[in-house]
Amino acid sequence: MSDEFDVIVIGAGPAGENVADRAVRGGLTAAIVEERLVGGECSYWACIPSKALLRPVDLVAEVSRVPGLSLGPVDVAKVLARRDEAVSRYDDSGQVGWVDGLPATFLRGRGRLDGPRRVRVTMSDGGERVLSARHAVVLATGSTPAIPPVPGLREASPWTSHEVTAAKAVPERLAVIGGGVVACEMAQAMHGLGARQTTVLVRGGSLLARMEPFAGELLAQSFAEAGIDVRLRTDAVRVERPEPGGKVTVHLPEGPPVEADELLVATGRRPATSHVGLETVGLRAGEIVEVDDSMRATGVEGGWLYAVGDLNGRALLTHMGKYQARVCGDVIAARANGGRDDLPAMRDAADRYGAPQVVFTDPQICSAGRTEAQARAAGFRVRTVEYDLGSVSGAYLLGDGYRGRAKAVVDEERRVLLGVTFAGPGTAELLHAATVAVTAEVPLERLWHAVPSFPTVSEVWLRLLETYGL
Repeated sequence: MSDEFDVIVIGAGPAGENVADRAVRGGLTAAIVEERLVGGECSYWACIPSKALLRPVDLVAEVSRVPGLSLGPVDVAKVLARRDEAVSRYDDSGQVGWVDGLPATFLRGRGRLDGPRRVRVTMSDGGERVLSARHAVVLATGSTPAIPPVPGLREASPWTSHEVTAAKAVPERLAVIGGGVVACEMAQAMHGLGARQTTVLVRGGSLLARMEPFAGELLAQSFAEAGIDVRLRTDAVRVERPEPGGKVTVHLPEGPPVEADELLVATGRRPATSHVGLETVGLRAGEIVEVDDSMRATGVEGGWLYAVGDLNGRALLTHMGKYQARVCGDVIAARANGGRDDLPAMRDAADRYGAPQVVFTDPQICSAGRTEAQARAAGFRVRTVEYDLGSVSGAYLLGDGYRGRAKAVVDEERRVLLGVTFAGPGTAELLHAATVAVTAEVPLERLWHAVPSFPTVSEVWLRLLETYGL
């Protein structure tokens, strides 16, 4: 059976959904293929469930800093029930209905390239459909958790982001391999929900190593005070789990092993391109798909293949995948309709400036643009300024013992911000102002006239500019 559409999208996560939406808005027909749940990783096994688990832990910490307030023990069963509600109990019928309403054709099955402009779909009922695209095929299959080659690790059936965010119970003892965002967020969530012994094994010398150093230091201090055992420069050399679902033992280079009831592996992700037929169009399976700023694949002749989201390797963040998808869908529609495709809104500019990101731990860690190290490596003439967030009046009013820090990275030649990082309770709500300032390249002299309200934590903007010398 053969079907023809203007655009075929493989993958119905947030990026794939947005491509189809923008293409249909542009007057094109679209088909979207998804093997699992429409809504993808973010909706069911990442952003949404992880934040549902972290929110009560964050509230407990926030209330504990305000004299006169207290919270009783967390009702874990209700937290898990609310998590289930947040992910629609893993029922994607509402999302499928949204796709149908675009309108776009939804196919439940595994899609893979089958040569230029062709997609072969193995349907969930075992049948096959062969689709052809008049204008474009878009890959939006995302990424999958990486499992490092530690002897015995894969055989131990460790948790990844999938299992930890979908946990039906909180383990008493949790071991975590990794020191990045997923490792930090889920270690704190599980510990705050009742894991009495949580051990984080970090290969490198800090938590959140890709961010400004003070961010990982403040988070490590918070972990220590909460009783989370963080071991830096520590590798797992062997893992044992004799009984499925039983005790897991992580052997270390030195000292006694770590024993736990569950083991979470959070050591990064790899592009989900091993089984999408890249080899049928001259690309290598399992690797990222290189794209230009319109999201068109650079290694394929004819200009019909596009890739958005994690699998193009630009920024492994949901909001950036959705942004890329909007660019991609608009470009495809413009090219198909013979219109202009070189407008600024039809090119990915945000990735060049540095994607905004929030780590929803306590303290929250958030950044927009480049770190100091990244800016210097890119050849900018840099000056940095830092300020103690706890010294801002608005921070004091949020609670006793408020700790935090802010850092701005300035391009001295143009006197614009290259990057801003905040670490402290509630700082996520400061981030979009930083994103606008960095992306719009607002001159510091103009930024000086953006007056922050008193008494809010955002007054740190004034303090940073004063520290700079304005």
